[in-house]
Amino acid sequence: MSEDRKVVSIRLIGLALAIQVVIALLILKIPFVWAALSFLSKGVAAIDQAARDGAAFVFGYAGGGPSPFPVPGDGTSVIVAFQILPIVIVVSALAALLWHWKILPALIRWLSKSLQKSLGLGGGVSLGCAANLFFGVVESPLFIRGVLNKLNRADLFAVMTAGLATVSGVVLVLYATILEPVLPGATSHIVTASVISLPAALLVARIMIPGNTSTTNKQEMTDNLSYDSSLDAVVQGTMDGMKLYLAIVAILIVVFAFVSLGDQMLGLLPDVAGAALTIDRLFGWVFAPIVLLYGIPPGEAIAAGQLMGTKAVLNEFVAYQALGGLDPDILSSRSTLIMTYALCGFANLASVGMLVSVIGTLAPVNRSVSLSLGMKSWIAGNLATGLTGAVIGLIT
Repeated sequence: MSEDRKVVSIRLIGLALAIQVVIALLILKIPFVWAALSFLSKGVAAIDQAARDGAAFVFGYAGGGPSPFPVPGDGTSVIVAFQILPIVIVVSALAALLWHWKILPALIRWLSKSLQKSLGLGGGVSLGCAANLFFGVVESPLFIRGVLNKLNRADLFAVMTAGLATVSGVVLVLYATILEPVLPGATSHIVTASVISLPAALLVARIMIPGNTSTTNKQEMTDNLSYDSSLDAVVQGTMDGMKLYLAIVAILIVVFAFVSLGDQMLGLLPDVAGAALTIDRLFGWVFAPIVLLYGIPPGEAIAAGQLMGTKAVLNEFVAYQALGGLDPDILSSRSTLIMTYALCGFANLASVGMLVSVIGTLAPVNRSVSLSLGMKSWIAGNLATGLTGAVIGLIT
């Protein structure tokens, strides 16, 4: 799918793959590094408990508080909107506070300089890519809005691909909370997945659209995200988190409604192999050959393919929920680990629409370019997360 195979940098390919493998080995195979990263799990557990306490106070038993009457069933039913998603609001407020205290800006600048030195990226593109590890596809372009109009096509594509191949810190905590019951140390794994998907994204982007980096090396941190005080940061972060919370709720309602409509229409067709056709089954057949390349055994490829299709077409939240709810006998622990990494990205159709819309608004000069690159970046983002899954498959 490269636009010009002759100018693809073999050095960049080797370097980006090496960075992926080295980071994965350092984190997953060296005990004290894994132990250090595992402290994040305790922090996530504390944030999750705090969010649940807040939700229980506001929503009562619907938010996880004591029930005033006996609840039928095994007591494991969870109301997603009231018990799981409120953590997005809490983490958003916390992220804003860390931004105001200059902790997040320092981390982003350090990561940006690391990308410049290791992969030879310009300041603007490296800054935009680094911001994706902490903020989503809507917020990250704000960091380089001053140079978005100046980025060439190759660099703009790299920024878009990086945004779709990683997940933001806000939802990272949410996904870790969902997966912890089936994958111990889920927080550390998702952090690792997002970090090593960044060089994978830049690798895939530079193969698909090769090119020299734009001359924006002196680009500095934008001032678009600023707060008057710690209290102002908490308030504004809470409001931003609320917008994201409502957006996730709305998207989930529409996604499940569309899946239901699709299944109903497919149900009108004759059964195949003794069972009715469903969107999940179609995803499994289409994506099974792809997940085999990650290292998934053939006997588990259909189930893993369904998860990958759900992530690519619908979104990763739905896919992670499905992964967390799978019967333990369907996927082995190794396959569960591989798919956790392969699903860790925003490369779905809704995110592509949001990303193109934001870039078109912030950079009118590059609006038509971003529109033309939308579906390419969706493919590239999924290839990058798939490459991350394959790396984990190799070393596990």
